Amino acid sequence: MTGSTPPAALEGVRVLDCGVLFAGPTVATMLADFGADVIKVEHPRGDPLRKLGWCKDDVSLWWAHVNRNKRCISLNLSTPRGAELLRELVAEADVLIESFRPGRMERWQLGYEQLAEINPGLVMVRTSGYGQTGPYRNRPGFGTVAEAMSGFAFTNGFPDAPPALPSFALGDGISGLYAAVATLAALHHRDAGGGRGQMIDVSLVEPLFAFLGPQALVYDQLGLVQERLGNATTWTSPRNAYLTADGRWVALSASSQSIAERLVRLVGRADLLEQEWFADHAGRAAHAAQLDEIIGGWIGERSMEEVLAAFEEAEAAAGPVNSIADIFADPHFAAREMITTVTHPRLGPVKSPNVVPFLSGTPGSVRNFGGELGEHNRSIYVELLGHTDEEVQDWKKDGVI
Repeated sequence: MTGSTPPAALEGVRVLDCGVLFAGPTVATMLADFGADVIKVEHPRGDPLRKLGWCKDDVSLWWAHVNRNKRCISLNLSTPRGAELLRELVAEADVLIESFRPGRMERWQLGYEQLAEINPGLVMVRTSGYGQTGPYRNRPGFGTVAEAMSGFAFTNGFPDAPPALPSFALGDGISGLYAAVATLAALHHRDAGGGRGQMIDVSLVEPLFAFLGPQALVYDQLGLVQERLGNATTWTSPRNAYLTADGRWVALSASSQSIAERLVRLVGRADLLEQEWFADHAGRAAHAAQLDEIIGGWIGERSMEEVLAAFEEAEAAAGPVNSIADIFADPHFAAREMITTVTHPRLGPVKSPNVVPFLSGTPGSVRNFGGELGEHNRSIYVELLGHTDEEVQDWKKDGVI
């Protein structure tokens, strides 16, 4: 993480990011973080993310974050000349990512079959609300809807409250993560197995559904529907968030028998070890309310600092419920270099989450934030593709770029 800069893991991989908002661009960002040359292909009117959420000095902080490490060009794919320019880029690309409604790229003669004729090694990642097939394929879809339809929201929250939707783009992020893994798998297969690319079909709903664990198995085999339980689970205890004497929240889990035993000794209730029900997860889960009262009472008499020190000494698992302000002040985050500083041309030095995971030989990095609309038009169209400045000016007048 320090010292001379090693080679990038994905150096030499070129990615065309034709996605909008979150899911598709997240795939490209993960690849860019590890050194792929990502060209952000954006409609001349600008990606909607440029106007969404928090801004400073007319700079979208969401845009800056999601589209870091990319070169930005403008291109109207719905025009014949715009489609032809994309085909020129595809000829020299490894990956193309798009997030239009199913069928839109085919309408522009830019579907996978058409592009694979130009570049058989192309890996095309298609992100959409519900996938390229099925009865819902043409519905508009956003992460919020996916978080509901996947089963996540039904299980998230407290039993006496409405289903809780996350306050960030969870569905898009999970979809992007799954798609990034699939992209690397497809690239490896292409390079090791004959040079042929393939299409990756990823929806917003299915990755989050797959991420929820064994719910499908539990329903199929036991007929059980997981309900909202707040911070508790049906399969172990203790597991909850507790308020300290100084008004902070601490979360803990005792998902192994040894940790549970250390925890009750810590809070002065070693006598619970003699109870038959304490000997396994199911027994402790059945007595969750009793354990919460005991543990919550002990934590409520101590400060956060005292609680964490005692848990560390007892080798029991607990951690503070951090705000972003807490994270900025946390020595472990600092020691792990989880927050990096990168200079933005308009905002100056900006702190950002660093790239994870850490690779020992070829770590990723945040090199720049999302750029201006069409910032790299000349370097791509003239220097990379060999067109003239006059052509570029004509395309701009005609609404192509």
